[in-house]
Amino acid sequence: MLINLVDWLKANFGHFLGSGLFQYITFRAGVAIILSLIISLVLGGRIIKFLQKQQIGETIRDLGLEGQTSKKGTPTMGGVIIILAILIPCLLMSKLDNIYVIIMVVTTSWMAIIGFVDDYIKVFMKNKEGLSGRYKIIGQVVLGIIIATAMMFNPDIKVRMETNAALEAGLAESDRVSSFIYSEEPDGTAVQKADYKTNVTNVPFLKNNHLDYAWLMPGDQESGKKWLWLLYIPFIIIVVTAVSNAANLTDGIDGLATGVSGIIGATLGILAYVSSNAIAANYLNILHLPGTEELVVFAACLVGACIGFLWYNAFPAQVFMGDTGSLTLGGIIAALAILLRKELLIPMLCGIFVVENLSVVIQVAYFKYTKRKYGEGRRIFLMSPLHHHYQKKGMHEVKIVTRFWIVGILLAVMTIITLKVR
Repeated sequence: MLINLVDWLKANFGHFLGSGLFQYITFRAGVAIILSLIISLVLGGRIIKFLQKQQIGETIRDLGLEGQTSKKGTPTMGGVIIILAILIPCLLMSKLDNIYVIIMVVTTSWMAIIGFVDDYIKVFMKNKEGLSGRYKIIGQVVLGIIIATAMMFNPDIKVRMETNAALEAGLAESDRVSSFIYSEEPDGTAVQKADYKTNVTNVPFLKNNHLDYAWLMPGDQESGKKWLWLLYIPFIIIVVTAVSNAANLTDGIDGLATGVSGIIGATLGILAYVSSNAIAANYLNILHLPGTEELVVFAACLVGACIGFLWYNAFPAQVFMGDTGSLTLGGIIAALAILLRKELLIPMLCGIFVVENLSVVIQVAYFKYTKRKYGEGRRIFLMSPLHHHYQKKGMHEVKIVTRFWIVGILLAVMTIITLKVR
């Protein structure tokens, strides 16, 4: 919004001091993260006081965990702080006509509504079950359809490739959505580039790391593209649903989901920057995605919001994010990865989420299996999700959170390294 205002002022009154700064994505991202932090810190305290005044406290089931009693009455629905700290700076510092920004604002708002309704039912209506799982899934499916449909059909979501490379990748003339762009390489060589409408994505660890989902469809190339939606839309729905629910499961102890989400957000910001930069994308041999530079600003808002929320959410937490925050963070991370065509890196980048989710699946499956076979259910973990297992072993939650953060940082570094390891 501010960049449009600055452009209007320059057009009508000429250049003024500092007007050129808004053209730099690094400047706008830096301002965005500062604004997110300020909003989190300033509004956070006031929102917490309001929640306490309304007695919007967390109803905690007795899981027999050390220190659990002291958390009773801690305000929940603190995810509102995260939402505001993301959306306000994003609306101020991003180009609001950018399709990627539009999708991320829709994603954030949509998942925030689902999470808020869930928390509202739990807190105000005193229903511990919250929003029915069926309706949560429906909401996540709708979001997945929106993202997948935009990726497949919106003409502003495109890949910029050399024409020779596009032909080698099996792209047809009909896939091109713009005229040729002549680009000069660092060695002075002129190359022909064009923008293509395609569902190509990056595959880690492979030398020829481009995968077109249409290749996975039976039949010839044309029929594969025609019926691609039968594969692509369900896949995107699965990604959105899985990551969103996994982030929700991870939100079990003070600062865990917040810190891990901040680490993932910073990594996605780096990936957005190199994917939007022609020179960096060419050097790293990844897809050049024009327009995704605005996702750097959004990722900065996400990181700033997470760090700011940690001010209040670090042990001992003054507020819990609730499903308002956790479901939204998961949806945001999934959407960012999909838009950047790095969804195949999610198992590595979101490794903490994946392991937490798998621990629940394994625990439940094994319990049911042993109950059928032996007449009594047995467990692999002392408690799931995994962080509760370590709590049961007597490890303090601060140590658990810190170690999970360290693992999250290692996974983030490994994810970035995959850009060159082929």
